[in-house]
Amino acid sequence: MTIPQDPVLCIDLHCHSTASDGALTPTQLLERAAEMGVTHLALTDHDTVSGLAEAEKAAVAQGVMLIPGIELSCLWRSRTIHVVGLDIDLTDSDFLAALELQHRNRWSRAAMIAERLGKLAVPELLERATAEAGGDVPGRPHFAKVMVEAGIVWNSAQAFKRYLGAGKVGDVRAFWPELEEVVRWINAAGGIAVLAHPRKYQLTATKLRELTADFCRAGGRGIEVSTSGQSSGDLGFLAELCKREKLLASQGSDFHFPGAPWCELGRVVKMPDGLEPVWHHFKQVPGATAPA
Repeated sequence: MTIPQDPVLCIDLHCHSTASDGALTPTQLLERAAEMGVTHLALTDHDTVSGLAEAEKAAVAQGVMLIPGIELSCLWRSRTIHVVGLDIDLTDSDFLAALELQHRNRWSRAAMIAERLGKLAVPELLERATAEAGGDVPGRPHFAKVMVEAGIVWNSAQAFKRYLGAGKVGDVRAFWPELEEVVRWINAAGGIAVLAHPRKYQLTATKLRELTADFCRAGGRGIEVSTSGQSSGDLGFLAELCKREKLLASQGSDFHFPGAPWCELGRVVKMPDGLEPVWHHFKQVPGATAPA
């Protein structure tokens, strides 16, 4: 089943819930999506599909079409890169086994983050971060919250600037599989691999072209052309890159929490004309009620 081209549709193919590092439960997320006029939503939690069962029930109640998705962490030339998987088959046993491996990787990463931040002398840092994550694997935002509570920093932004951001002591990236492996997982599960928020990796234009070319050679089929926090120049550059590599074009807010208007659900800048939308190629959209 594909999503038709229709100007009244609001399609958001990248967001997060409490199943990973989002602030809203899957049910709350779908309620907010409906409030914001979203008609088609992909829940793409980090390295897990555990929120999708609840999200599917909420999607039916809200009249939103839910696309099964995920955002997987991987390595490209020792850099952490994110790949969104859309329209995946949630019954694929090999894919679920790969996610279990990724889950163990995330726990190893969390333990190393806590170890590296040990000099801050925050009591039970890992345990408290795990509690912030609802008992699941904590990510850097959960560690940031504990650091604020402990008085180490004033706010989460300061925690990332000093300790958790790219290149800082708490930026642990050693446990991810390679880009090619993650793309293979998605493809084998019948999904579409999409390069997530390409301009957020702080790569030069040349390096980003190299990444995109490697992604295509690995079997990647899509790229996020329109996502939160990017300039009109970024939009044009990514549109041209999309055309050059003959990729499918995707879009998404990368929503994590309310109160940030630049990454609100459904607030996605219209993609330039002449691109082939990724949603024209979906096959496994679940049976949530589609908008009229």
